[in-house]
Amino acid sequence: YPVYLPENLWDFINGAADGYNALGFQDLHVAEYKKGKDVIKLEIYRHSDHTMAFGIYASERSPSYRFINLGAQGYTIDGITNFFTGNYYVKIRTYSKKPGTIQAAESLSLRVAGMLGGDTKMPDLLTRFPDEGKKLNEENYINESVLGHQFLNKAFKASYEAGSDNFNIYLMKFNTTQEAFSTAEKYLALSGIEPDQSDSGKYVFTDGYNGTIFLSWKENMIVMISGLAKDQTDIADKYTSAILY
Repeated sequence: YPVYLPENLWDFINGAADGYNALGFQDLHVAEYKKGKDVIKLEIYRHSDHTMAFGIYASERSPSYRFINLGAQGYTIDGITNFFTGNYYVKIRTYSKKPGTIQAAESLSLRVAGMLGGDTKMPDLLTRFPDEGKKLNEENYINESVLGHQFLNKAFKASYEAGSDNFNIYLMKFNTTQEAFSTAEKYLALSGIEPDQSDSGKYVFTDGYNGTIFLSWKENMIVMISGLAKDQTDIADKYTSAILY
C-alpha cells in the first residue's frame, strides 16, 4: 500500500475522504498481516491534533458498540477494533472467525496503541458537559459549519434527553473573549438582534434553519442549545449555567 495523503485518500476510502479531510487528515499508513487465508488489516490515520482524531473517531462510532479501554477510547464489533490515541485514529479488522486470528488482532491493537502513545484522555472540553440526561458515547466534534453556518466552527456537541425532550448542546471555546463575542454577534445579527458589547450574554431566538436556539456566552466560551421550545428556558438555563459558571 502507498502512504495516502489528503489529495489521494479518495482512492482508498472513496466518498468518506471528504469527512476525514475536513478533520485535519494528514496521512494514512496501511498494513496487512496474513497467515494462510486469514488476513488482519491495520489502518493508521494521522490527524493534525488530538481533537481532530477524536472528531473522526466519534463520527464513526455508535453508542450500541462495545466500548473498550484502548488509547483514549475504543470499541469492538464483528472483528473490527477502532480506537484513537494522541492524534491518531486506528482501525483494525479481520473477517476470520478463528479464535487465534481474533486474539492476534487484539494483541496487535494493544501493541499499536502502546507504540503510538500520545494523549490517552478524551478532549478536555467534553468534561464540561453535565452528565444528567446526556446520551452516552454520542459526543461529537464539528470542525466547520456548525448548525450549517459558515462562521460557526470548532464545536463539541453532546445529545441530551430530559423527559420527552431531545436536544443538542454545542460548546465552543475561543482564544479571546472578543472572538467569542464577535461570533455570537454575527449569529444574532441573522435574527436582527444587536447585542451590547459584553463579556457575557444570554439570548433565545429563531434560526430559520434550526428552529429555536438558546445562545449564551461567557468570556471565551459559547454554548448553543437546539431542540428545545422557546418556553423551555428553565431547562436551557440549567444546562448553560452548569457549563459556563
